Amino acid sequence: MSTAAVLDAPSASARSPRGLIHTVLRLHRGALWIWLAFVTATAGFLLWLLGPGAEAAQHKLAGYGYSALIMSDGPATEYSDLFYYPDTLLTVASFAVALFAGGPLIARELESGTAQLAWTQSVSPARWLATALAVPAAFIVLGTTLLTVLYHQLWSAHSDLLIAGIGPRSLYFSLGPATVAAPLLGLALGALIGLTARRTLPALAFSGVAYFLVYAFRGNHWPFQGRYQQPELSSRSRAFTSAGTEIRDPGCYDDKACLAQHDVVRFTREYLPSSDYWPRQLLETGVLLALTAVAVALAFGLLRRRAAIG
Repeated sequence: MSTAAVLDAPSASARSPRGLIHTVLRLHRGALWIWLAFVTATAGFLLWLLGPGAEAAQHKLAGYGYSALIMSDGPATEYSDLFYYPDTLLTVASFAVALFAGGPLIARELESGTAQLAWTQSVSPARWLATALAVPAAFIVLGTTLLTVLYHQLWSAHSDLLIAGIGPRSLYFSLGPATVAAPLLGLALGALIGLTARRTLPALAFSGVAYFLVYAFRGNHWPFQGRYQQPELSSRSRAFTSAGTEIRDPGCYDDKACLAQHDVVRFTREYLPSSDYWPRQLLETGVLLALTAVAVALAFGLLRRRAAIG
């Protein structure tokens, strides 16, 4: 057994549930700090998009209508592109969770002998695995829930600044409870693969491949929220005259003479809510949580069999 394993081995206090939690936090404090930094940075970016980031694009929309958003360059187009970055970061985070679970969280502890040493100190294998999964799961749920709530707030406030197409409806139908459930499935898959491989590098590789297959399946099969699986998301653009009368958007762009001719002083735009959102979102969340439960049950079954053999 390596010296590092002995130094990191749980003490007698680790026999209690609180001691086990402390041990997991101590062993994986680096990953915890990275996760907290990710959540903080992404939340800060979302808050910037909610406030200062939207100001220039909102000014363009109010002054020149939706036509200002689809111009080839400018702050409005840049803002529409930035709107999707947190969604990409959340996807990358789900991959990272799967890699962490398969490698450092499970396989490395088995490979170094730390887990086996804990089992000799009145810590059952089942309790060791339950704690190893519960602690990161709690941080994952709290972090992704916060980011999802902020993202929904951003959608409610500024989805009118998004250029129409596949992107807005893909984002709209993917943000919700399923956003929280997806990394939990990555955690469960990684743990199952880590217990199977029992070696850090193979577990990292297999966890990455497994979660990529899950991600690809979600993108192309119902009920998962794939890019081409959602119904159309309707939007409504309106123009207002100086008398407050609502008229059809004349499409003046930044032509001030055209705006004066139609007496347009202000534009608004909104994406209309879809009645299909919650049925699809809850169905996908249920499927993801069911798969997570299956992966966790398989992981405990495999651990029980290996512990009995060992």
